[in-house]
Amino acid sequence: MTTLTLASRWNPIDWPLTEGLIPHAVLAAGWAALFALAVGRGRSWWRFRLPAALFTAAALSLLLDVVVDGWWHPFPEGTPEYVTWWIAVALLGFCLAGYRMRHLAWRRRGIALGLSGLVLLMAASEVNIGFGQFPSGRVMLAPWLTKTDGLVPKVGQTLAAPPDKVLDEVWRPPAGLPDKGTVSVVPIPGTKSGFKARDAYVYLPPAYQATPRPLLPVVVMITGQPGVPGDWVLSAQINEALDDFAAQHGGLAPIVVMPDQLGSTWANTLCLDSKIAKTQTYLAVDVPNWVHQNLQTATGRRAWAVGGASMGGTCALQLGVNAPDVYGTVLDMSGQEEPTLGTREQTVKAAFDGDEKKFDAVDPVQVMARKKFPDTNVAMVVGETDDEFRPQMEKVYQAVQGAGMKSKFELMPGGHGWVVFRPGIAQQIPWLAQQTGLTR
Repeated sequence: MTTLTLASRWNPIDWPLTEGLIPHAVLAAGWAALFALAVGRGRSWWRFRLPAALFTAAALSLLLDVVVDGWWHPFPEGTPEYVTWWIAVALLGFCLAGYRMRHLAWRRRGIALGLSGLVLLMAASEVNIGFGQFPSGRVMLAPWLTKTDGLVPKVGQTLAAPPDKVLDEVWRPPAGLPDKGTVSVVPIPGTKSGFKARDAYVYLPPAYQATPRPLLPVVVMITGQPGVPGDWVLSAQINEALDDFAAQHGGLAPIVVMPDQLGSTWANTLCLDSKIAKTQTYLAVDVPNWVHQNLQTATGRRAWAVGGASMGGTCALQLGVNAPDVYGTVLDMSGQEEPTLGTREQTVKAAFDGDEKKFDAVDPVQVMARKKFPDTNVAMVVGETDDEFRPQMEKVYQAVQGAGMKSKFELMPGGHGWVVFRPGIAQQIPWLAQQTGLTR
């Protein structure tokens, strides 16, 4: 549920868009608009134009489904059924308006277009409710409202926790420490991998601005596909969750680095080193090297965690088993059973020229069947109603347990999307802090 503060109740951009009055009003207005478009006068409407509109909308929906899921195939698991349904409803609204146009005066044509716009708004609202991308107008406007800063410079003095203690047991926050951390947008070059990544986002907690500077753990967070590195800030509001955690721990929170693993919004690199790209090397070598060169952090695999959602969750587990010397903790939210472009045959052909052995060498489930990882911590989180990814996560969890990892499996209300990822990362921050030596 969305909780509004007293101030935000009076600010329209903070009003909830996925629950409460606004989405219900949009839904009612949309169905009323569709009904108004569907009802007409005269035999020609009922006998010819209305059936033609229905047929055209169905044909366009089928064509779009073939183009998107059959030819383009941007989503390995296919377009969610509820998204396909609401696209069809939106197309029906425009088809009904279109078949009315010829017989309407110019003024009424504007009304018909306005009604079809309401149907489109309803469809977009319902998809947003399902995926949870924009819980409020503020999140929708985040690309323009989010303030970013330059990286905080290095300092001469640092503070590390002794071997028998965690950092918050030896940390004393100085006076005047900021209430909030900083968010920076930075390039992380693919020096070793050759991977051409988009700019990364970096969150530095309030304690990072202190002198002496505590050597904080690092969490690398990976977005899903399609996606952009800033999704964890712009859609998940991870910086706000980290600021809340820091407020309860004297300014301490993990440093969170959000690199690119795709190269472009709709690309799918599989997070592997393959003929597609050397993304694993980028995330396991280039990103840590950049962090060590540009930030002052804790070192060693215990202080480094990797997490992600959907394809990013799959990627996180891949790094946990294929680069265990770098990442000692893994957070897999709604990940897949294996890296995929749709089918295993398609994936192996595109990535390894059809060589199954090369794929099995890096497929996390296959790796865990061969090796044990008793010093790796894994948390798996998935939506209760996620019919596509929950069964896959349950199968992967069996493999995780079989590999001897210290693991947990948690269900959250909701399906597949930010409706789970946003509260999911907020709830797992304390666990990540414990596993990486920040708190007891």
